[in-house]
Amino acid sequence: MSQLGEEIARRVAAIRGRIARAAERAGRDPDDVVLVGAAKRQEPERLRAAWDAGLRVYGENRVQEAEEHRPVVPEADWHLIGPLQSNKARRAVELFSTVHSVDRLKIARHLDRHAADAGVRLACFLEVNVGAEESKAGFLPADLAERVAPIAELEHLEVLGLMAIPPAPESPDDSRRWFAALRRLSESLAGRPEWPGWPGKLSMGMSADYEIAVEEGATHVRVGTALFGRRTT
Repeated sequence: MSQLGEEIARRVAAIRGRIARAAERAGRDPDDVVLVGAAKRQEPERLRAAWDAGLRVYGENRVQEAEEHRPVVPEADWHLIGPLQSNKARRAVELFSTVHSVDRLKIARHLDRHAADAGVRLACFLEVNVGAEESKAGFLPADLAERVAPIAELEHLEVLGLMAIPPAPESPDDSRRWFAALRRLSESLAGRPEWPGWPGKLSMGMSADYEIAVEEGATHVRVGTALFGRRTT
């Protein structure tokens, strides 16, 4: 194994260990947490090394970058974890199994239409702007149930749960209240008639705070720098 391969293997193992310990602290099964490797602007060699170390799910921020990276690890399960423009929706359906960033009804309808054309059912998360920040997209917590209700009627979208990128924390524990808030929002949707069998999955937590996210119920954590190292571009 190359020096790079050994480095990435150590990182993957360390992150999985931290996820496991965080899950145990919360009385959860570590196998219920999916590690999504955020591949944004990473070197192909690092992506392939992570696959060799056991990483199976990769996240990409943009459709264009996924087109470049997918051939490096074609066997992987690719997720879109960044913002999506309407004119990229068709290509997103072709490239990704799961979209974490459905942030408005319009994009949900575009994805549903293209998934229907492709004859697939696309998994997705509904993005919530938990901090109500003007600089961020997403459904607002105050009227979440009302705004997302029409999405439940879209036949070719499989809504897995909610996703959030909280306000930037000064320390990892600063994110806890936002993760807990997202969990409560998910629980509030579970009792609504338009969402029978609500899966309640939570995509939250990145390199700085994924352990806190797991303690608060994350089922998917999106980890880039801690897994691959700092980007060179």
